Amino acid sequence: MATLTHPFAPVWDARSRVLILGSFPSPRSRAFGFYYGHPQNAFWRTLAQALSVPEPATDKAAKRTFLHENHIALWDVLHSCEIRGADDASIRNPVPHQFRPLLDGSDIRAIFTTGKAATALFNRLAAQEAGMVAQYLPSTSPANRGRWQDAAFHTAWAAVRTAVNFSNQEDA
Repeated sequence: MATLTHPFAPVWDARSRVLILGSFPSPRSRAFGFYYGHPQNAFWRTLAQALSVPEPATDKAAKRTFLHENHIALWDVLHSCEIRGADDASIRNPVPHQFRPLLDGSDIRAIFTTGKAATALFNRLAAQEAGMVAQYLPSTSPANRGRWQDAAFHTAWAAVRTAVNFSNQEDA
């Protein structure tokens, strides 16, 4: 396996209140050039449902606008790693991103990670530098399709809306 470097920048601004992290972009996302680019990944639909807003169009600009309008920052835990396809279990030699500059330049008060691998990687490799631990969200990967209808899946994702709204209430 060759070492891959993360191919795109984080999406965030000073008004971001929640940071959502995957582990590392899948081959389909890398080919698309943006986060959660596999057409069968339920990330965008799930996030829209959790926030009770319409799902963004499929183009990158619409997804960026969606994230900014909803005060969501999006990135991945790893800056580089060795990985076979999209298999998080195959990750070797992980190097995390540095999160402090993003956190210092925003209003992020909660970090969520999509999937068990992303949660474990962040909490093991980056939580100390970030000064925050990540909260687990079930994966929206097509490999997790069987759980998408579970109440527990949607309850977990509802925590994103709670975190964004909590920040909204503090601003009032």
